Amino acid sequence: MQKKAIVFKQVLGFSILTLSSYVTTLFLALFLSPAPLANALGFVSLLAYIATLMPSMFRTVFPATKGSKVLVWLLKHRRYVGVTAFGLGLDHGIILIIQRKLSLLDPYTYVEYFQGVSILVIFTLLAITSNDWSIKKLKNNWKNLQKLTYLVVFLLPWHILGKMSGHWSYLTPFAVLLSTGLAILFIQRKWIELR
Repeated sequence: MQKKAIVFKQVLGFSILTLSSYVTTLFLALFLSPAPLANALGFVSLLAYIATLMPSMFRTVFPATKGSKVLVWLLKHRRYVGVTAFGLGLDHGIILIIQRKLSLLDPYTYVEYFQGVSILVIFTLLAITSNDWSIKKLKNNWKNLQKLTYLVVFLLPWHILGKMSGHWSYLTPFAVLLSTGLAILFIQRKWIELR
């Protein structure tokens, strides 16, 4: 009975997190024009993705933040935030596929949108395996699979700069700064860990 209550709280927390991210996205799209909805969804997905990496990066790069309640909460709910990032990123991609009338049967689509497709494939794998069952079944391979998230760190700036080139919205500079900052923090973290 107690396990059901814990699962209910987790599902409720995930639902609230997802709903609040969509409300934030709608606010951005409706009241802060001219960023299109697809861009707003991509931006909020970026924020959620960054939130999944913040605890481990900040603990290494900024050791004084180890006791931060925000980072502890993010660490505890990292899987839910990551699945939210996936959902928002998927919505971002679907809207752009529809708006641009892209053919998923055309190989050129995958060449042209290589970064976005790669990010979505990685997010899909991470989302599908973000559960206790996958951790038990995959064992050590689960950790190796989850390390794919670090490829996204470097694909994101490339994706944002490549796809927004020539038609930036008000969100684009923030997305470029955040994604580039994330890549720099990741490199700093690895540098510290290797010393």
